[in-house]
Amino acid sequence: MALEEYRKKRDFTKSPEPAGTVVKKKRPELFFCVQKHLASHLHYDFRLEHNGVLLSWAVPKGPSLNPKDKRLAMHVEDHPFDYGEFEGVIPEGYGAGIVMLWDRGTWTPEVDDVDAALKKGDLKFTLNGYKLKGSWVLVRTSGRYGGGSDKRTGSPGSNGGRSWLLIKHRDEWSGDLDIAEFAPKSVKSDGEFEDILAEDTPAVWVSNRPAKGGEAGAMLATIIERAAKLKNSKDTKGTKDTKDTKGTKDTKGTKDTKTKKATKRKVASKQRRERTSERR
Repeated sequence: MALEEYRKKRDFTKSPEPAGTVVKKKRPELFFCVQKHLASHLHYDFRLEHNGVLLSWAVPKGPSLNPKDKRLAMHVEDHPFDYGEFEGVIPEGYGAGIVMLWDRGTWTPEVDDVDAALKKGDLKFTLNGYKLKGSWVLVRTSGRYGGGSDKRTGSPGSNGGRSWLLIKHRDEWSGDLDIAEFAPKSVKSDGEFEDILAEDTPAVWVSNRPAKGGEAGAMLATIIERAAKLKNSKDTKGTKDTKDTKGTKDTKGTKDTKTKKATKRKVASKQRRERTSERR
C-alpha cells in the first residue's frame, strides 16, 4: 500500500494529521506544496502529487531560487493528498512540532514518464506556486543514502536512494533572493509559527517540547513565548469585549426602564387632567 509507511509512523488518536487515502480520480492539474516544519530541526517538506499521493522530500535549508545552490532533499514516505492543506500543531509522537503551509500551487513534469524519471533519479519539472515558480530538477545522489531505488516499484526512497538534490534552473524566476527569509509566512493563514501555535494551547509545549536544545530548541522557546502572549492578548480582549457588551446591554436596559416609567407618568398625568376636566 502506498500510504502504509505513513500510517505506520503515526498515532491518529493523538496526531491531527489526516489518515488520508490514495486519490484514484485523475485531476486536470497536479498539486504541489511546501510545508515549513519546526520539529527536532527546522526543515521544509517538499511534496509533489503523483499517482494519487504526495511524493515527499525533507529539505533542511529549504528551496533556493539561486541555481548555484544544490539543496539536500531527503526522500521520505509518501503522504496522502489531503496532507497538502494541513497546517497546525502535532503535539507528540512522530514529527511532533508546528507545521506551516509555506507554499502551494501546481506542477508540470518536463518529462514524458515521471515514474521512469524517478527510477533514473532525474526529475525535471515546472512549479507554479505563490513563492516558487519556473523550472526545477530533483537529482538523486550517490553516497550513504543515495544510489538506488526499490527494484519492484521504482520508488526513489523505499529501498535506498533517499538522498536527492533540489536545484533551481536558470530562468526568469531564478535569482539571489532568499525566498525563505523574504516570504516566511503561511500562504494559508498569513501567519507565523506563533500564530499557528496560539490557536492551540501553548501549555502543552511547556512539558512536551519536540525540539530540545540547539538552534531549533531556542527558536521553539521564543515561539512558545510569543504564542502565549498572543493567546493572552486575545483572551484579555475577549474578556474586555464581553464586559463592554454587558455594560452596553445594562445601559440600554436602564434607558428602556426610564423611558417606560416616563411614559407611564405622562399617561397618568393625562388621565388625571381628563378626569378633572370632566368634573368641571
